[in-house]
Amino acid sequence: MKRSEIRELAFKLIYSLEIQKTENIDEQIKIFLENNDIKNQSAIEYIKDCIYGINQNIEKINETIEDSLTSEWKIERISKINLSLLKLAIYEIKYKNIPYKVEINEVVELAKIYGEESSSKFINGALAKIVKEME
Repeated sequence: MKRSEIRELAFKLIYSLEIQKTENIDEQIKIFLENNDIKNQSAIEYIKDCIYGINQNIEKINETIEDSLTSEWKIERISKINLSLLKLAIYEIKYKNIPYKVEINEVVELAKIYGEESSSKFINGALAKIVKEME
């Protein structure tokens, strides 16, 4: 299984958790892995790392997202798909040291598939601003 496929699965679970707002993350991960017939151990580890890592750093990740928005935007206005993609990208760039060019490219491609027409531009702009501020 390719890293981009695993990243897409992680995004889908992040999105699912974003919609459900559940407290029992362990159970949701288990259900997701079973429902998607994911048996590849490296995929399971990657997905769990993303979910737990985002959950552990959620305040700083949300703060990073808010700081990237223009004054007329609030985090509550961001679609759940875009928010999920931003959380995944920020976690991987800031906490996993994934090269930002790779991460932005893959997340923008996911935005084109799952998001609205303007999602890829929105995600690209927000992440470009975040990366610029990190440097």
